Amino acid sequence: MMPAVRVHDVQPGDDLFTYLARTGGDEVRRRQLIGAANEFKEGDAALGLAAADLASRTAARRLLATTPVGRIAAAPLFRDELWHALAAGLDPRAAAHVAGWSMGQLKTFVLGADEADVHALLPGLASDVVACLVKLMSDAELVALGARLFHPLPGSRLGARGYLGARIQPNSPTDHPDDIRWQVLAGFSYAVGDVVLGTNPVSSDPRSVAAVEAALWDILVGFGLQDTLPHCVLAHIDVQAEVEAAAPGTTGIWFQSIAGSDDANATFGLDLAGLRRHARARTGRWGLYFETGQGADFTNGHGKGVDMVVHEARKYGLARLLRADIADARRRLGLDPAPWVHVNDVAGFIGPEVFRTREQLVRCCLEDIAMAKLHGLMIGLDVCATLHMDIGLDDLDWCLDRIAPACPGYLMALPTKNDPMLGYLTTAFQDHVRLRERFGTRVDDRMWAVFRDRLGVVDERGRPTRHFGDPVWVHLQLCRARGDARPADVIAGEGRAALAAVRARGVAIGEGHGDRPWDLPPALDAEVRSLYADARDSLRAEWHPEFVARIPAARVLRTRARDRDEYILHPTTGEALEPAALAALHVLKDSWSGRHDTVLVVSDGLNARALMDDDHLFPFLDVLAPELRAAGLALAPDVFVLAGGRVRAGYAVGAALFAGLPGPRRLIHVIGERPGTMHHAFSVYLTAAPGAAWAEPRAIDHDITRVISGVADTAYSPAAAAREAVEMLLNMSRSTCSQ
Repeated sequence: MMPAVRVHDVQPGDDLFTYLARTGGDEVRRRQLIGAANEFKEGDAALGLAAADLASRTAARRLLATTPVGRIAAAPLFRDELWHALAAGLDPRAAAHVAGWSMGQLKTFVLGADEADVHALLPGLASDVVACLVKLMSDAELVALGARLFHPLPGSRLGARGYLGARIQPNSPTDHPDDIRWQVLAGFSYAVGDVVLGTNPVSSDPRSVAAVEAALWDILVGFGLQDTLPHCVLAHIDVQAEVEAAAPGTTGIWFQSIAGSDDANATFGLDLAGLRRHARARTGRWGLYFETGQGADFTNGHGKGVDMVVHEARKYGLARLLRADIADARRRLGLDPAPWVHVNDVAGFIGPEVFRTREQLVRCCLEDIAMAKLHGLMIGLDVCATLHMDIGLDDLDWCLDRIAPACPGYLMALPTKNDPMLGYLTTAFQDHVRLRERFGTRVDDRMWAVFRDRLGVVDERGRPTRHFGDPVWVHLQLCRARGDARPADVIAGEGRAALAAVRARGVAIGEGHGDRPWDLPPALDAEVRSLYADARDSLRAEWHPEFVARIPAARVLRTRARDRDEYILHPTTGEALEPAALAALHVLKDSWSGRHDTVLVVSDGLNARALMDDDHLFPFLDVLAPELRAAGLALAPDVFVLAGGRVRAGYAVGAALFAGLPGPRRLIHVIGERPGTMHHAFSVYLTAAPGAAWAEPRAIDHDITRVISGVADTAYSPAAAAREAVEMLLNMSRSTCSQ
């Protein structure tokens, strides 16, 4: 942990810049002072930007509050192409109007002026100004701000005052269409799902993405909802564009994770020009859907010595910029320029290295709601927690009760709090039912009419009917809408059999409810809590010596993580190899004399059981080795087994063995995924690059790596994953050679 920031000797009348001039501070010190104004978070502490104590935090905020808005806007903490584009996109009149105000005056204005007057100034607020502004606010003030600014999506009440929407997230461990379909039907049975049907795909192969798009589209067409509710497969935007080009009209709203700097976006394989080209092409009904989250920048090595709130604010600035590009493109075509664009803040997905407690999660969500709304955006939240944070199932209810009054536009919605594919905690359908009851919020009017009049799961007063929580009933209505005239009991029996098959694949779907409409059925509640307990144990699992002994030619290496606690709380220690391991690899490289072009690494990751379970790793290896030989690839005889290994530790192995060698060199990294599902799944990370690239620091990263996830004997079979890995690796190698 880096040293904390101490702030003292602040004189009356000091602002940030006069204080720095008087005390001899430099740019590093300015970043520290701005970071110290934040509420404490683990991520800022790791960067050396957290205040040492309350007095230092208070002093840093006092300096910020007296600093002119214009000086903050004109002196960014770092400059890159994105910052210049954001600055150029500001409304100059609105920016000039507030430039002479102090940050404290701006805070008073946004909290007290008429909403219309605040809206008029938002286009002139630089992202860095917005970041500094929320640092000055208490949690209560952030709630108050969120509750007075609204930016509903065009032609809807989504994001409007009094409404709380839902993105159904029907993830499947195997991208199975029935898993996806039945989760949507279950959501509809609880009168949930009005913003987007958005699936995180296991495979990013365009064929697989197209199949998932088709499963979602089929539901929308069946119910006649194509112009009411978009669908989305959360693959890379280039993949979505490829699917759309191959089958025009089959994709809905397009998704992309975005970052707050050019370098961090490059980790996603993005550049600003490419993003803006995609935005200008989105002139149809549905535009773009972005995901953000504090901490992604610095955990990917692009923190730039700047705190997480500033990076997050620039993400909203990028979303605002791309929304303006869509509006401009629509205007040029003579269309209504209002674009369908929203952003989802995935708060808590990274882990305890970003923030660790429920209080920090709430603070992050409140900051991000405020920052997005101050950028004029409709924002939803994935109020989530990984299973290695100090946040449990019941803690999420506590968090939601404190976040909902800030009026996010929507929340995630899954059959339970546990995602069956990603293995993290988030909001369930029942959470929406509870929050609607407690806070009096509503579903978008168009979908509410569907839930009430078409499906009959709620009555005229909004109370549950006998069909509430009955996905088989919704399945029957879908079949009827398609013209299926078979007897109802036949269709229902077919539905119950399909639903049982979905559950057998590890996708928990409830029917009915407990004593209250928002309670999970008791049996399902017990199942979810059992999975949570298993996940907590799995996080602590380490390699069994007898398992490692069974791996052919296993060569055990250690990372810099000294123990499991350090590995979990300080992930960078699991990304670098200890010196003895690096030395051993360099000796091995010399002995190989370049004979081997492919290396296999096996890491425990966040769940060593994912590899140690029966019928997981060894069926994968049994198929992988002969397939590689048949493809003409020279697999190294050693299997490198990493203790305390993360994805980038595999890159370190590849760099040690491949740097400077001729021709394409390939890494296959098998690693345990986050626990939290019945599958104990693992992932396969594939990287192919010339030896020269392996020699360059940071040239090998996630942007050139492809992944196969959800591999388990109960999910995507290890043998099938091995065959797909070889096929993908060959395609990647051909691409590498052609560059």
